[in-house]
Amino acid sequence: MDQDGEQRSAASGRLPGPEGASWGDAPQPSRAGRKASRKAGHDEDRENIADNPEARARQVCLTLLTLAPRTRAQLAEALRKRGIPDEVAEEVLGRFQDVGLIDDAAFARSWVESRHFSRGLAGRALSAELRQRGVAADEIRAAIDEQLSPDAEVGAARRLVERRIAGTRGLPAEQRTRRLAGMLARKGYPPGLAYRVIREALEAEGESAALEEEPCFDFEDADTE
Repeated sequence: MDQDGEQRSAASGRLPGPEGASWGDAPQPSRAGRKASRKAGHDEDRENIADNPEARARQVCLTLLTLAPRTRAQLAEALRKRGIPDEVAEEVLGRFQDVGLIDDAAFARSWVESRHFSRGLAGRALSAELRQRGVAADEIRAAIDEQLSPDAEVGAARRLVERRIAGTRGLPAEQRTRRLAGMLARKGYPPGLAYRVIREALEAEGESAALEEEPCFDFEDADTE
């Protein structure tokens, strides 16, 4: 290329190629071509993961943990359903636990706080929910003791009754008592506590609870939620 040609190439921002052609004149891949190339790369990555149980296990765990916190037992069950060998699952779950991505104690504390304040659940109901999710008994007890004192549980029961008692006005006292007690029972409150706070609420309205003793409620006419 002569000097004038080199100057024109420099001015145009193109580097001279062999035999006077500029590199800028080389054909560029189309948008469809680039998309196909990326898809091929992604397909190859998926094939590599599919052939590697450990990589599949990591991907499953990370995906589930991105959606919501999970206990170790919940993740183990998810891996079993996807055919991950038990020994591979245990190794991956152990590493996740070591780095803090799985923390059943923290899960239990968060669950107790959230479900008690949002739904008014008592310790018994919270314990049952956490057991269903595979949390160990000692971690459940620690979370409940830390997050939910006996006084807090009584206060929550009173608030629940205060919110629901208006809907029972006009009914016989026995039916009012049973309906309110059924609501508290479904939320995990023991019969003795339930009857005490119901009696207090009815007496505040000038009406006595119809039952003379703490009953064993059958909840047949309890409100549904």
